[in-house]
Amino acid sequence: MVFSSIPFLFFFFPLFLIIYYLVPFKHKGIRWKNIVLLIFSLIFYAWGEPVYILLMIFSSLVDYYSGKMINKYWHEPKIKKLFLILSIIINLGLLGFFKYADFLIENINVLFSLNIEPLKLGLPIGISFFTFQTMSYSIDVYRGKVNYEKDFLTFMTYVCMFPQLIAGPIVRYETVSEELHRRKINYSKFNSGLIRFLQGLFKKVLIANNIGMLWSEISTLPSGEVTMVMAWLGIIAFALQIYFDFSGYSDMAIGMGKMLGFNYLENFDYPYIAKSITDFWRRWHISLSTFFKDYVYIPLGGSRVSKVLNIRNILIVWTLTGIWHGASWNFVLWGLYFGIILVIEKFVLDKWLKRQNDIVKHTYAILLILIGWAIFASSDMLYPKEYLFTMFLGFKNFISTKTLYYFANYFLIILIGIILSTPVYIKFNKWLNNINKKYMKIIIFIIITSIFVILFFITIAYLVSDTYNPFLYFRF
Repeated sequence: MVFSSIPFLFFFFPLFLIIYYLVPFKHKGIRWKNIVLLIFSLIFYAWGEPVYILLMIFSSLVDYYSGKMINKYWHEPKIKKLFLILSIIINLGLLGFFKYADFLIENINVLFSLNIEPLKLGLPIGISFFTFQTMSYSIDVYRGKVNYEKDFLTFMTYVCMFPQLIAGPIVRYETVSEELHRRKINYSKFNSGLIRFLQGLFKKVLIANNIGMLWSEISTLPSGEVTMVMAWLGIIAFALQIYFDFSGYSDMAIGMGKMLGFNYLENFDYPYIAKSITDFWRRWHISLSTFFKDYVYIPLGGSRVSKVLNIRNILIVWTLTGIWHGASWNFVLWGLYFGIILVIEKFVLDKWLKRQNDIVKHTYAILLILIGWAIFASSDMLYPKEYLFTMFLGFKNFISTKTLYYFANYFLIILIGIILSTPVYIKFNKWLNNINKKYMKIIIFIIITSIFVILFFITIAYLVSDTYNPFLYFRF
């Protein structure tokens, strides 16, 4: 699908920017900029899935009018709550029908020996993101956290903004409500946005795609050919692929947002430097974690309840987190896996972890994260079991010539991936800002600019030679 590839996004965006910047800010300029952004967002989404654009418009209408009615009946709690419940039911109903109907049918068939035909509906790209966004708006209006949006076109612009529409981050209305009506664009914001966009592009095309080839090769091998060393190599490759793929898209979205005058919140904070699983989930897919925390965990009582209820709340949140990622039992298991670890960390390991040095804590976290990715990576429930057995107990088939071949071919890109998954870039920027000599700053600026230009042309070469560059999180 052309829509789901980087080349379309890459060449679509400059055309949009030209038209967007031609619209002035003066008078009703912001409204017209919003209209241009909305039109191009609808084109962007409809290019690959024209039918499902109606679904997104319907979802927007539901929550726009829910917010309007909640505001209208603000002093009538029962009516106000009714519109909130309708919003939640409709949004979750849409998500459930399109994403989980066939999964439910398959399990009913297995349980009751039936032969109900699956619906075989295509999954609307980004449905998990835009339904959560619109639903969060209705909830926040109900809570009084945001004012309802009076203008439907402005609300549609919020829902449909193409930079983050299809793979996040989940942008709440409160984050961009002010900027939808008043925002500024200057050279500094454009420049920082462009750099952020290019960083994300390089992450995806040069690192994620290349490391992903190793995982693709290893994961399709017969189980008997996967050695113990190869299994570890493969799961490290997958861990780096999914990080650079998803954080790369988030960087591109944040960068494009800055160029348009919007400031999206960060979605990743170097998760692989985490020193516990609790720390990891503060750093990974932050917009999803905070969504479930604010709209599920805290309303259930959070940690302000008894220990038993707190454990229940954690397990509910992480079961839902797993289900959100896909209609497959491995995602449910993956969510529960992390939920159980978080319960153990909170009530059993907390004091022990605090006594350990950073190396022990980091090793502990990375080991559990990699086990989690082995569960996540395959919808076949038997595959993770076999793969984990090979990782930890496959001594009889420890290494092979094919393992050495993979190691030799992918060692450099894996090493680069590991280094760049740490805050080395932030530390470099701090070092750069501390340089006082002007001529040194000029020399370093020229070097960095040259590196960016070279990486840009290498990226173009990859895009030209391989037009299929989907993001992993498009399917969620």
